[in-house]
Amino acid sequence: MMEISRKNPLSSSPDEQANIELINQAIAGSRKALNQLLEIHNQFIFNIAIKMIGDVERAKDMTQDILIKITTNLAKYDAQKGAFTPWLYRLAFNYILDQKKSKTENNIKSFSQFFNFIDDVPDQLLSDGDSEESEIYSRETKIKCTTGMLMCLSREDRLLYVVGELFQIDHNLGSTIFDISKDNFRKKLSRIRKDLYQWMNNRCGLVNTDNPCRCKKKTKGFIERGIVDPDKLIWNDDFKHRIEDFTSTKLEELQISADQAYATLYREHPMKEQITTEEVISAVLGDKNLREMIDL
Repeated sequence: MMEISRKNPLSSSPDEQANIELINQAIAGSRKALNQLLEIHNQFIFNIAIKMIGDVERAKDMTQDILIKITTNLAKYDAQKGAFTPWLYRLAFNYILDQKKSKTENNIKSFSQFFNFIDDVPDQLLSDGDSEESEIYSRETKIKCTTGMLMCLSREDRLLYVVGELFQIDHNLGSTIFDISKDNFRKKLSRIRKDLYQWMNNRCGLVNTDNPCRCKKKTKGFIERGIVDPDKLIWNDDFKHRIEDFTSTKLEELQISADQAYATLYREHPMKEQITTEEVISAVLGDKNLREMIDL
């Protein structure tokens, strides 16, 4: 099996010919080609799902469902009607948008409610505030908090921001995926940035140091409220890369503007490792009704 590239499949120029070859081989009965095709895309679907719902375990289940949906719909894909990448991500994104809201989403109603909650968490340092362990807990708090800010956006706005700003798809591919004009894609992304960054500038201390909130000061309160579990850390266990590794703009290349500084907070978030696509294929092959939809 070929080595899977770390290039972002959401780039404006995906290798469509490679996709088509794998699709044709998969439809012809190649389990290896199907596994290869799913591996190219599943890490991004998984991490986009995480950013959309704020729940890693549920995002894993959703990703498996999406990969099954992709597998069972491959034969319906028509290359004459458009490129594979937009087709795949429209299918994935529509599935995500149609799912019930997660507990995290339901608990966060608005920016004002979210930041008022953060303000109510008392500022207090852990007793070993400078230890390596304390730093790990503080990083967990930072990611939980910035992820919570994303939950303040509507699902549609959040999805466009995640794929347009964090994973940096351009207006050409973005307009195709979201079925809007290129100009409308740019305008919507600009409006969403403005809404999110205005709140962050006014209330978050990660970029605007004039604000009182600091993740390290909130960590003890987050632990006491069960938001951060020292025995079950979500974001400090099994990641090798960060979002910025898969985007065209690296932090060190930026001449930091205010907007770029906000975006880098999210691009520094860890990328969760992809789920095992072989499990998805086995699930499809083990289900008679699903197996009848393909010919593997």
